[in-house]
Amino acid sequence: MADKYLGESIPKLGFGFMRLPRLPIDPSAPPAPGAGPFGPQAPFDDEQISKMVDYFLDNGFTYFDTAFVYGGSEEALSRSLIKRHTDRSKYQIASKLNLGMVNDRKGMEDEFNTTMTRLDTPYLDFYLIHGLSGPSIQKADDLGAWDYVKELKEAGKVKHYGLSFHGTPEELDGIFTKHPDAEFVQLQLNYLDWESADVQSRKVYEVARKHNKPVTVMEPLKGGKLASETFAPAEDFKKADPNASSASWGLRFIADLEGIIVILSGMSAYDQIVDNVNTFKTLKPLTDADRALINKAAETISKYPGIPCTACNYCSPNCPQKINIPALISIYNEYLVYRDPNNVGGFMYNFQQAKAKDCVACGTCTEHCPQHIDIPDVLAKLSPLVDK
Repeated sequence: MADKYLGESIPKLGFGFMRLPRLPIDPSAPPAPGAGPFGPQAPFDDEQISKMVDYFLDNGFTYFDTAFVYGGSEEALSRSLIKRHTDRSKYQIASKLNLGMVNDRKGMEDEFNTTMTRLDTPYLDFYLIHGLSGPSIQKADDLGAWDYVKELKEAGKVKHYGLSFHGTPEELDGIFTKHPDAEFVQLQLNYLDWESADVQSRKVYEVARKHNKPVTVMEPLKGGKLASETFAPAEDFKKADPNASSASWGLRFIADLEGIIVILSGMSAYDQIVDNVNTFKTLKPLTDADRALINKAAETISKYPGIPCTACNYCSPNCPQKINIPALISIYNEYLVYRDPNNVGGFMYNFQQAKAKDCVACGTCTEHCPQHIDIPDVLAKLSPLVDK
């Protein structure tokens, strides 16, 4: 169990509802009504999601994280959890207020009410002002977002309010100085980003500790990258513990930190939830040798060429050209690993409705990228390889 924060004691593994399993779909099928800008959208695999939810709960874990902008996620959480497990006191639900989609008080109210309708729940345990960094920090103040979430708590509609954050340590320090009533913060923490110059995981975590704010953790496995069983560090991990997965090393790194409410894993398959549950049910503190091995892994991975995209997809809905940016970055990363311009992307690229060459370099995607990737530059480098 976690230390007690916010009046509750929550098991440290949380279920992130952002990368849910989907059913197979024919990529040549025409777009269905309401399928979105990228062609046919595969429906969620509700049967598998429900099975994963049941396993998670049966093993004593209780925290579920979703958001207004995770397309279909809130509804999927309602179908697989709330409607099937009716004792609402047995688990916690977190969702988020995205300010990029509102311009006034009514917009915030409409977004919250939509979330509550989708989930069909009388209250949220945790409500976060979503993805604050740069200009959005001032926008939260200008819209009165902090007053609004405080009012939701006073009305009993949310139990705790805080923020998810993708900015600099200085920006986070400024938020907590101006809004000391914020109850918690969600940070991107993992061993690869711990000392990185862009995410600065260690430094933003230290700001949270300085202000005595408990932390919920996102991207502990860097969008699944640190769960790989084929990357170079996996061999060293197996030598140290043949029975432990690569993912378990990343999760244990975060679990060793103080002040953590919950560590969110965006589990997209049943075997992943089994492995993660096993990690937390048999959780072992890190030894000095373990820490040295994890540090070596971070150094090894940081030497790989690659774009640090986590496929969160905050970029694509704002793209005027409707480019599926995470898919194209994945293709470019494939090239950076294999360096074969004659087989980049292959079948996958043929079904992108918008191509890398369609990018107009407006920069809107970069403004929404939590990893601060120069996306137009990436697409400009990819285009000569695939747009022939």
